[in-house]
Amino acid sequence: MELRHLRYFAVLADELHFGRAAERLAISQPPLSVAIRQLEDAVGARLFERNSKQVRLTPAGQALRASARKLLRQAEEAALEAREVAAGSAGRLRIGFVGAMLYRGLPQALRRFQAGHPAVRIGLAELNSAEQITDLLHDRLDLGFMHTARLPAELQSRLLLSEPFVACLPEAHALARRRRVDPAALRDEAVVLFSRVASPDYHERILAICAQAGFLPEVRHEVRHWLAVVSMVAQGLGVALVPQAMQRCGLGGVVFRPLQGVTALSETYAVWRPGPQNALVEGVLRALRQLRPAEAAKPVTTEGDDDGNESLQ
Repeated sequence: MELRHLRYFAVLADELHFGRAAERLAISQPPLSVAIRQLEDAVGARLFERNSKQVRLTPAGQALRASARKLLRQAEEAALEAREVAAGSAGRLRIGFVGAMLYRGLPQALRRFQAGHPAVRIGLAELNSAEQITDLLHDRLDLGFMHTARLPAELQSRLLLSEPFVACLPEAHALARRRRVDPAALRDEAVVLFSRVASPDYHERILAICAQAGFLPEVRHEVRHWLAVVSMVAQGLGVALVPQAMQRCGLGGVVFRPLQGVTALSETYAVWRPGPQNALVEGVLRALRQLRPAEAAKPVTTEGDDDGNESLQ
């Protein structure tokens, strides 16, 4: 049984006239008669009673009519959905993200994208970079936002934004009164650090900033999320170096200060596995580029005093 046979049957069931049905279908009458006979052979029952004067549905034909229309409607909907997915206007997107993306415009970008693509179903999962890579490789995610460009060959990536690191300090800390902080001033401080397991790149980049300043930090606490880093600093459990975007997290009890003489940047990558979802992926990336926070696009630069640590007055 072919969809073509069902379509011919449905039109003939409406018209009950081979000539008019053939005209609607833009075919000649003999192919229509052949198709109906083939359908009856496939079903195993006569669907029409026909003579020189009229064409009537048999009880079997009447029973098939509703089902045929339902199947044809489902086929049309399936084809439409396939076209919409190919065009990026429908489908499902499973997105992984590191927590800092909440402060880099991701929620606003997704709202914008969803407003223009109401038929797209979006699911979000907060995962570290390593977890996202695993899920992308196993087809559990379509798109990830992470902090590493060290990826398996099966994945593609795009640098989304770069931003400076800043010092995150308890608001009562002596360094909190400075307009900017020399990393060397953190030499004797307890440090809250992003876990190496959660993001080796971030862990190593922060250690490199400290090494450039001439010391190895005393790491008291390692956590898996940037919000946890800032929360622990707010509780007075140490200081931290965090991406500038975390200034927008809204937690009280902390201050953020630019770092003096530091050129290392926090980099965020969009990562995906090439495949049929690329139209949707590209749509989200376009929305995110439009809403990227301007202040995250370049490092903060300030002029300092003689010691490089101008105090707030």
